[in-house]
Amino acid sequence: MANPTTRVLALLELLQSQGQISGRELAQRLEVDGRTLRRYISTLEELGIPLTSERGRHGGYRLVAGFKLPPMMFTVEEAQAIALGLLAAGSLGLAETTPAVLSAQAKLQRVLPANLQQRVRALSESTTLDLPPSRANGDNRLLLALADAAQARQRVRLSYRSDRGEVSQREVDPYGLVYRWGLWYMSGLCHLRQGLRSFRLDRVQAVQPLEQRFARPAEFDAAGHLNASIANLPRAFPVEVQLHTDLHSATLELGSSVGLLVPNPDGVRLNTRTDSLTWFARQLARLPFDFEVHQPPELRGVLREQARRLLRLAR
Repeated sequence: MANPTTRVLALLELLQSQGQISGRELAQRLEVDGRTLRRYISTLEELGIPLTSERGRHGGYRLVAGFKLPPMMFTVEEAQAIALGLLAAGSLGLAETTPAVLSAQAKLQRVLPANLQQRVRALSESTTLDLPPSRANGDNRLLLALADAAQARQRVRLSYRSDRGEVSQREVDPYGLVYRWGLWYMSGLCHLRQGLRSFRLDRVQAVQPLEQRFARPAEFDAAGHLNASIANLPRAFPVEVQLHTDLHSATLELGSSVGLLVPNPDGVRLNTRTDSLTWFARQLARLPFDFEVHQPPELRGVLREQARRLLRLAR
């Protein structure tokens, strides 16, 4: 950050994002001494940026209350990240996302210099993200309400419709949100069932924040819990397969949708349930590494049928 102009812009960004910040911390973040920092402060004041300063142990610099500037400068990498993020947002299955994305793209281009405008436009018009398509339209308001409650550690009351169409009232401590294969989920502690549960947001009919607060387990992994829950759904056949590979390769080939992947000394164990042994045999047959079926024994027979079919086709 050798350029003084870059440091002045960085100083302005720090003041906008941090609120009040001490002179010592500003000097450390900008890698300058106190005298140089005061010169940069004077530069901002000459540009008409209103600042206040307070002396003492808890003093520092801050922008005058209510003063805000729009983003003034993005690096190439920042502009690229924002443009790709806006493209990805269109695949998240939220009803109001498309007009919001178009509006945000227009605003972004208005505040960018000409060279970055061209790059952002090129990404937006020439790039396709082949993401899993949304399978349900979510409600932006429900998502934001649950995100706020999860951050504030605030219990909520859900009006929830099951897959059988039954509506129940649940008091839930929302631990986290997950977007998985075209659907939004909220995982948390359900007080009706007295245990951890995952809820599909397209089945949530209403969210009401409650006064009660909760403490989320420090190591809770919302995505991990959701994957384990789906792997243990009450389907017809429990499946256990030993994969002779590492966790990275297993995840790359199977993703998180097939079942629960657990590393062990022999490779990776796959635990799940399925209603179709034929479908599951096809998933195994395409793997580039060896595997061993532990259960159910019927799966071995289906695999043999698949192998005989392939040999017949090869002839």
